[in-house]
Amino acid sequence: MRILPLIALGVAVAACSMDQDSSRSFPLSPSLDRSSNVVGQVYSMSNATGGNAVLAYNRSADGSLTYSASYSTGGLGTGGGLGNQGGIQLDQSGKTLVVVDAGSNEISSFRVNGDGSLTLADKVASGGVMPISVTISGQLVYVLNAGGAGNISGFTLSSQGDLGAIAGSTRPLSTNDAGPAEVAFDPTGTKLVVTEKNTNRLSTYSVDANGVAHGPTLTPAAGVTPFGFAFTNSGTLVVSEAFGGAANSSAVSSYAPAGDAWSVISASIPTTETSACWIAITNSGRFAYTTNATSGTITGYAIHDGALTRLDADGVTGNIGAGSAPTEMAISRDSRFIYAFSGTTHRIAAFAIGGDGSLTALPDWAGGLPASANGLAAR
Repeated sequence: MRILPLIALGVAVAACSMDQDSSRSFPLSPSLDRSSNVVGQVYSMSNATGGNAVLAYNRSADGSLTYSASYSTGGLGTGGGLGNQGGIQLDQSGKTLVVVDAGSNEISSFRVNGDGSLTLADKVASGGVMPISVTISGQLVYVLNAGGAGNISGFTLSSQGDLGAIAGSTRPLSTNDAGPAEVAFDPTGTKLVVTEKNTNRLSTYSVDANGVAHGPTLTPAAGVTPFGFAFTNSGTLVVSEAFGGAANSSAVSSYAPAGDAWSVISASIPTTETSACWIAITNSGRFAYTTNATSGTITGYAIHDGALTRLDADGVTGNIGAGSAPTEMAISRDSRFIYAFSGTTHRIAAFAIGGDGSLTALPDWAGGLPASANGLAAR
């Protein structure tokens, strides 16, 4: 796979951006009908230039996925890689879904019905150019805009999914060419973090009682090319580090809150693999996983008091396959299954999560996603 140099607008590591051909047709090809055994859903988005859509799969008790439906966002995608994590997000209740429309500079919200089907609730301007990541905490939504100089911008979220821009909430990144990848609230909902690939920084914003962000406060990342991240429920921040796509050099670091900054707990624990870009953490906070885009693998870590220990000496907790280019992951609400999107086969790989954090590949992969697809969210 060709690795490009670091540039702005979130395309710092080619393997983490996955340039894609959006000409592939959809709707998705159907898989076996397991509708009588549906226990949840997995959602992605088409990110298609002709019209963005949320692509829904029903999840069965055995972890397998069955294509359900496509729901138009009313906005547009870009048709290519966004260099992001978190372009599609469910709220904590699993009743609202928010998605970026990167091609039309908008975000769209959906109400999630009891059967997992979606109803479009609202679509609004993102407050900037090329939104790539969203985050939800209670009645607040923030979006990360990667285009132009880059910024974050805030919105209120009603119980019906209506979005309202928050006056004074738009804040700049640390520099005009930060190369941002993700924005997310911490578990308290009082802080926002943005990973900046080009500056190797974590930008942190405090959020006041009116939902207005202030900052950023800058923390140097422990490693190079910080990309995706996630929080444990206790507030530990776990960040992937792609190290510019250098062979077998990727790592994952963990941090503890230190005011509006971050204190390193585990610094750059190697995956032993290449292009670690996305992070997912089990609900228990015991295990974290990162996909290695160039290696086609998943590396798992045990988390103890915020410290990271690699689960497997060789760094391969899950093997998706050479050339599969796995990107974003999602873990089911019961933390029994983890799903990873393959950027080259346009399929969703599924693994069962063991009590020791081990991953067992499930034989039935969901397929047929358009090549431009981006993001995963699970419930």
